[in-house]
Amino acid sequence: MSDETPSVVAPWEPLPPWMAAVEAATVADRERWPHALLLAGPRGIGKRVLALHLARALLCESPQATGVACGSCVGCNLVARGTHPDLRVLEPVTYDDEGNATPVDAITVEPIRDLIDFALLSSHRGRAKVAVIVPAEALNGAAANALLKTLEEPPPGTYLLLVTHHPGRLAATLVSRCRRLPLAYPDPAVATPWLVERGVENATSVLAQAGGAPGLALELAHADLQRSREALLAELARPERLSPVAMGARLDALPKDQRKPELAAAVSWLLTWTADLAAVASGGEPRFHPDRRAALGELAGRVARVPLFRYHRSLLRQRALLAHPLQPRLVAEALLFEYRDLFARPKAR
Repeated sequence: MSDETPSVVAPWEPLPPWMAAVEAATVADRERWPHALLLAGPRGIGKRVLALHLARALLCESPQATGVACGSCVGCNLVARGTHPDLRVLEPVTYDDEGNATPVDAITVEPIRDLIDFALLSSHRGRAKVAVIVPAEALNGAAANALLKTLEEPPPGTYLLLVTHHPGRLAATLVSRCRRLPLAYPDPAVATPWLVERGVENATSVLAQAGGAPGLALELAHADLQRSREALLAELARPERLSPVAMGARLDALPKDQRKPELAAAVSWLLTWTADLAAVASGGEPRFHPDRRAALGELAGRVARVPLFRYHRSLLRQRALLAHPLQPRLVAEALLFEYRDLFARPKAR
């Protein structure tokens, strides 16, 4: 990433309330700050926002006594605008000549080489040099290998903040060179009011649909996604009347650029639905769709758990392949046929 490319792709966001204590504890001892910090936790809880606030604390020119950034100095304002010369944010995106970002599959070795060159330079504003990598699991093999030496022996005053949704996907050699900061889902009593303040209707239900991740809940609260959920769950609740071909045709009727996102949303709903179905079939309670407890309870008495578990695993594998489905309609139909078959066979343990 060149000096002219904005370092922060998304607009600056305030720190969510459940991360305030984490920030305070992390910045409290600047003298013992690790050269590489791995922020690990589920997607949608605010890890990227926390990483940027930690970066701002490192680059702040008038930090508070607690170590938290002042929020008003030149350095803080440059971070908030995404133009601080001593901050780099690496994400799986490419940029056109106007600086517009387009998502890509991986962080390749070229931006890591640029990052290594950046780490060797002197700080522009005399505080530190900070790089944020989000998500770290997007590093391809060559990029991860190129980063190892800088992780192990960073130049003085250089700090690396790696954010990961899936720490198990990272190479052990990379993880071992970082101090790990584990992060968990926030208390719903804190997350729900935060969603309400942002205009989310039925915030408790949407937070459950997101598995407790407020950032994901904000995305799922979109009216189109909620309508998609209602339609799909109504079909899944009546498997004997489910028509995979008809649903595949509806997917095929969408504009071409909407088919893959719609398929990804459908697979996500299928995953959470079958996870809840497995929980109820095993005597537990639904985590994602508690508002569908009655329908899940009726289906749980009709499904064999072992085939259901196998189907859920196949959904997880399919989700990993969704970036390039050649025929979204065929993928959707195959998954729905397989779901319907769970209830067509005699129940056997």
